[in-house]
Amino acid sequence: MRIIENQIFDMERALYGSKDVYVKDCAFDGPADGESAFKESSDVAAEHCFFNLRYPFWHAHGLKISGSEMTELCRASLWYSDDIEIADTKMHGIKALRECSNAVIRGCDIISPEFGWSVRGIRMEDTRAVSEYFMMRSENLTFREVTFQGKYSFQYIKNAVFENCTFDTKDAFWHGENITVRDSTIKGEYLAWYSDGLTLENCKIIGTQPFCYCKNLKLINCEMYGTDLCFEKSEVEACITTPVDSIKNPLSGRIFVPSVGRIIRDDTASKGEIIACVQKQGATPECGGKSKPCRAIA
Repeated sequence: MRIIENQIFDMERALYGSKDVYVKDCAFDGPADGESAFKESSDVAAEHCFFNLRYPFWHAHGLKISGSEMTELCRASLWYSDDIEIADTKMHGIKALRECSNAVIRGCDIISPEFGWSVRGIRMEDTRAVSEYFMMRSENLTFREVTFQGKYSFQYIKNAVFENCTFDTKDAFWHGENITVRDSTIKGEYLAWYSDGLTLENCKIIGTQPFCYCKNLKLINCEMYGTDLCFEKSEVEACITTPVDSIKNPLSGRIFVPSVGRIIRDDTASKGEIIACVQKQGATPECGGKSKPCRAIA
């Protein structure tokens, strides 16, 4: 392995096509303002490096980046790359990850609009992210202990698992498919419209008009706060442990809930049952585990 330490690179394609290289305490910055430092490289490790120029890792294979910083001028830092590990790194440039595969991100700080588009196979842990259109059209995601703030997150994603996460975001999970969310808090307007195969378990849901036009929607032992006009035209099986402000025209299925402030039925196609029922901890729509007798209320 070639070792490069304590150097500054500002030329175009400064380390283009590098193979089996370890770069430590280096800066990619300077008046030449060169792009694409590691384009077409493979088996690169970068530790404690400073990236202040555009497009450093395009078409790269086998990357390990740790303890580093990518500034807001480090635009589109990783595209068309695979087998990536990023740890304890600031990723602050726009469009920081796109068309990549097999990426692991741990302990990072992300401030990056349009982060993670069309990524296939990403594991993210113990990370904070601020973004818009976060992870759009990506597949095979596993997130744990991730805190996110922004808008339009996780749209059109497929095959995802989220655990112990906190999301403050509007329009999340739109058109998403085959998604499971456990032990998490989701705050924001218009959650998960047009999704198919979304399951939420032991989650706290906050915000207006969630879960409209959904297919194969399941809520298991979830809390809902400030949630009005819920479940419009959705196929839903839900066990909710808190009162709900209002429910509007659920298409089909059953909603178990302690109470509802208002039920709106102005669509003849709305056949979903709303059942007043206090659930035991861990009960599911199928198990019928109740602590008090149920009664249909709509």
